[in-house]
Amino acid sequence: MRHGLTIGEFAQLTRLSVRTLRRYHESGLLEPASVDPATGYRYYTSGQIPNAQVIHRLRELDMPLAEVKGILATEDTEERSGLIAGHLRRMEVQLDRTRAAVTSLRQLLWPDVERLAVELRSVPARTVAAVSGTVGLDEVLAWYDEAMAELDAAVAGCVGPPGGLYDNELFTAGRGTVLVYRPVSEVRATGRVAPHTLPAVELAVAVHRGPHDDIDVTYGRLGSWVAEHALAVDGPTHETYLCGPRDDPAPESWRTEIGWPVFHLSST
Repeated sequence: MRHGLTIGEFAQLTRLSVRTLRRYHESGLLEPASVDPATGYRYYTSGQIPNAQVIHRLRELDMPLAEVKGILATEDTEERSGLIAGHLRRMEVQLDRTRAAVTSLRQLLWPDVERLAVELRSVPARTVAAVSGTVGLDEVLAWYDEAMAELDAAVAGCVGPPGGLYDNELFTAGRGTVLVYRPVSEVRATGRVAPHTLPAVELAVAVHRGPHDDIDVTYGRLGSWVAEHALAVDGPTHETYLCGPRDDPAPESWRTEIGWPVFHLSST
């Protein structure tokens, strides 16, 4: 009597190996339709083919077994879509981190021979429209996007490019104060947007060209320049977004000015 599709036949139809199907069975992801008690042979039905292929794709996306089981267990289409979408978002974040790491390593291992241009600049005190908050390092990008959207909606008559101040603790401890701003001729408080006076400061300034995937390399080169010139860093990092995604979608056109507050080390 025919019990169904043998594991070999099912493997051919799903383009999955017998070993993979056995692993899915042992982990509880895909139970055979029946198992012969005398021989231990596994048998499947054609109706199990879609589930097998779904499991395979989800595992290719490195989805944990528990999440795969949760997706298979729910019959609610919206809930299932939400679980998959959540995993895809996490993968996109990881992909961004991987891409940034690869770009940074390329610059470090095969550096651009062009010497970093550094300028010492005295910046006077000025009042800006700003949004500030205490943020975790892994939250900075999302927080920045929301804060800049609030600034865009709240201010008009900008007199210069937007910028940000990032406390050293954000990088050394993983959490710190971030302030993003727009220079404007007049500031009116609304929502989280409030006037803020940036104090006068001496900056060592360099320009990072392109996307931020390897901006850490520019930071490192600027730091080397500061150390070589007997300067010390004092205070939060300044970034000025001369050209960014809001101005031009082409990453190669982006320009970010990095400024470190510095002072001369005593020679005594």
